[in-house]
Amino acid sequence: MANGIGASGKLTAIGLMSGTSMDGIDVALVKSDGASVLERGPFLTVEYRPAFRRRLADALETATSIMSRNERPGNLAEVERELTALHVEAVRKFANRYAIALGTIDLVGFHGQTVLHRPEKGLTVQLGDGVGLANGLGIPVVYDMRAADMEADGEGAPLAPAYHGALAGQMEEKGTVAFVNIGGISNITCVLEDGQLFAFDTGPGNTLIDQWVEAKAGIPFDQGGAIASEGGIIRSLVDDYLQAEFFSDKTRRSLDRNDFRPPDTASATLEDGARSLARLTAEAIVKSSEALPQFPGSWIVCGGGRNNRVIMNDLAEIVGGRGGRVIAAEDVGLSGDAIEAEAWAYLAIRSRYGLPLSWPETTGCRQPTTGGELVRPSAKKPPAE
Repeated sequence: MANGIGASGKLTAIGLMSGTSMDGIDVALVKSDGASVLERGPFLTVEYRPAFRRRLADALETATSIMSRNERPGNLAEVERELTALHVEAVRKFANRYAIALGTIDLVGFHGQTVLHRPEKGLTVQLGDGVGLANGLGIPVVYDMRAADMEADGEGAPLAPAYHGALAGQMEEKGTVAFVNIGGISNITCVLEDGQLFAFDTGPGNTLIDQWVEAKAGIPFDQGGAIASEGGIIRSLVDDYLQAEFFSDKTRRSLDRNDFRPPDTASATLEDGARSLARLTAEAIVKSSEALPQFPGSWIVCGGGRNNRVIMNDLAEIVGGRGGRVIAAEDVGLSGDAIEAEAWAYLAIRSRYGLPLSWPETTGCRQPTTGGELVRPSAKKPPAE
């Protein structure tokens, strides 16, 4: 079984994810032993205020000068403190919404906000103070889960495949199953029938579309693909992206948000640009899937991109032409918005038990690798609800 040996004891963990779309904090609860036992709990998204989103966007530019993962040039330390406080607030909102006593939570899996990802340099930087979060909540926190993988020569991403494998083990879908996450960057996990995992980033997800409509129309994203649905595909624009070395390189690698840049605003109308970039997202996923050992029969789509009907229709058309079928996560009883946050809760439990978070087939690391830093709150007192 790809997920490794079982652990003893079920833990209750909250997972926190702020992804490359930078739209807010996803909060989810999972109960698991990190292996065969898995129970999914409630989920909540707490959106960032527009002003903070702008500061995060600026932080991406500031972070380009970072040479080691502990550096915080410019205002990054200030942004990190605010980000951590917002995560404390998000967990409290989640607990209040679902009447969960924080004292019943064993662990928090904290992703933080990625501001720089340069695996070729062994460097990944996620803003977020694990110690501050643990003290703010009075709960042990597992954070910095990517670093150990990179120290083992891995790409540091994707890490969600461990959770995808656990989900696949509980599903009725037979044969080879793919989990496709369309966030700012898209990635795919292939789960073979014997449980073996293969995974990698596939290319642009929502980021290019978001940047395009922001630049052309001053809106943060294309709601449901409404803008793209009014446009036509500019084939040359799509092909220019697909000729990037990323797609022809036999060694799969993980991507930074800024590895692909949006088209020049003069190159297309708002609608045609959005339509072409939606097509790019779908084609990039399938083109990258050629590196998998088998073409999956079932493609389960999660992440914000599954709400873009143009991307979903294009993906269904391309995959269907090769005998596969595309399924929204909700159609198999999952929450497409919650899976990444759930994964971070599950990974925190695996980390606590010393189980692998990554494998050579998922990140390129030398051997199955665990990871994460566990920090306990400095004072033991019942957290305020």
